[in-house]
Amino acid sequence: QVQLVESGGGLVQAGGSLRLSCAASGRFSSSNVMGWYRQAPGKQRELVATVSIGAVTNYADSVKGRFTISRDNAKSTVALQMNDLKSEDTAVYYCNLHQTPAWANPRDYWGQGTQVTISS
Repeated sequence: QVQLVESGGGLVQAGGSLRLSCAASGRFSSSNVMGWYRQAPGKQRELVATVSIGAVTNYADSVKGRFTISRDNAKSTVALQMNDLKSEDTAVYYCNLHQTPAWANPRDYWGQGTQVTISS
């Protein structure tokens, strides 16, 4: 069973920074993309950033230039450094592992979520 455990959420003032971390455990394919999604109250879950096992990154337009995603393949961890935070970044942030093994259908795994609240 694959587990994703997030840490690092909290309350910070606008303009501040936070760093989210996520550790994956269990058995999963080495063909995968890890990333972060977020869901604000009353809104759908949206992509924040992803990083492939080859370190190719993808960001939502709203966070480009402010957030940086990184991963450590040896430790199966992914981190999200968030700078210049804005009130609209307030949401529950979810870690995601999307695996695409050659022998099975793609599958998504999710963490439990961590709350990020930005005060103005």
